[in-house]
Amino acid sequence: MGRGKIEIKKIENATNRQVTYSKRRNGLFKKAEELTVLCDAKVSLIMFSSTGKFHEFLSPNITTKGFFDLYQKTSGIDLWNSHYERMQENYRRLKEINKKLRREIRQRMGGDLNELNIKELQALESKMDSALLTIRERKYHVIKGQTDKHKKKVRNLEERHANLVLDLEAKLDRQDGTVENGGYYESAMGVAANNLYGLRLYQNQQPQLIVQHGTNDLRLA
Repeated sequence: MGRGKIEIKKIENATNRQVTYSKRRNGLFKKAEELTVLCDAKVSLIMFSSTGKFHEFLSPNITTKGFFDLYQKTSGIDLWNSHYERMQENYRRLKEINKKLRREIRQRMGGDLNELNIKELQALESKMDSALLTIRERKYHVIKGQTDKHKKKVRNLEERHANLVLDLEAKLDRQDGTVENGGYYESAMGVAANNLYGLRLYQNQQPQLIVQHGTNDLRLA
């Protein structure tokens, strides 16, 4: 049975439309490849689906640039002229912006001020005051962050130091006997609670603790 004629109109069903596009696109690419091989033709096909997907076929005997150059030469149309003009206009605009920024930098450093009138000088002063305020705020945030970081480190060290002191007290409490001259011992522990290095210095400079096994007493040598 022969194929029936299909009415040429937009396919409303999205799935059917995509399937038809894919099949017919492949058919066109196949025909383009046959033309390239059989007839030594230069063929270029560019397609965009309804979803925005890009598909292209180009004969292997020519590049994309070469194809467009050949098109320009044959048709007499310059495809790159408008693009080149836009690039030139964008270059001039960026060059002017760069020149203006350099002049503002020199003026903020005290140069090129003779050509400014009173209003321009006042505007420059206002900009510098605003910039100075911004710099101070940023510096404040940096210093505040560093200060908070150091405070956190100090708190961590204090917690570690307190834990070490508690461990020391627990070890001393577990030993047999009692400590004579308790006031002197409590004073030493107070110094240790305030400064860990003070505790170490105290231990190095003061007499060592001696346990007398005979009497089960813990005495200061």
